[in-house]
Amino acid sequence: MLEPIHIPRLQRLREQTETLEFNEPLADLETLTPVKGQVRVSHKGNYLDVAGQAETIVTLSCHRCLQQFNHRLQMTATEMIWLTDGEAPPDVNDLPFDEDLDVDAMVESLPKDGNFDAAGWVYEQLCLAMPQRQLCDANCAGIELPQTASQNPDRRWAGLEVLRAQLPDT
Repeated sequence: MLEPIHIPRLQRLREQTETLEFNEPLADLETLTPVKGQVRVSHKGNYLDVAGQAETIVTLSCHRCLQQFNHRLQMTATEMIWLTDGEAPPDVNDLPFDEDLDVDAMVESLPKDGNFDAAGWVYEQLCLAMPQRQLCDANCAGIELPQTASQNPDRRWAGLEVLRAQLPDT
């Protein structure tokens, strides 16, 4: 089950590692099948080493033809999450956007005495694995226009057709 892992408890475990296996739906992710996978969290002193894999089936809408289709969503990810002394992360409104930001400060971090949200991490990784270009088929032709459209064009496009006719052929 994907329950939060209390970081100080993780330090007391043998090899300071916990492995969670799951086969359950995630609250914020609409899927056709439960999300199945595994997350391994290892305490490495001043950071957590997180590795996981998961898979499920989601329903997507094709960006070309707008038809819905099922897609096998899979992710394999690793991440290092730094452990801090409990200092709160800066508020987004307080960030100096007019200055160059330190890249080293732009990392995930958790308080040493906090919890690691395994379900949230799996959700984020699956969202990152979602295809940006959602096509039902590589050869999808897109929305098919009715045959009558070419015979009886919409008169609202007439002005545009006049301008198009004035352009030189390229």
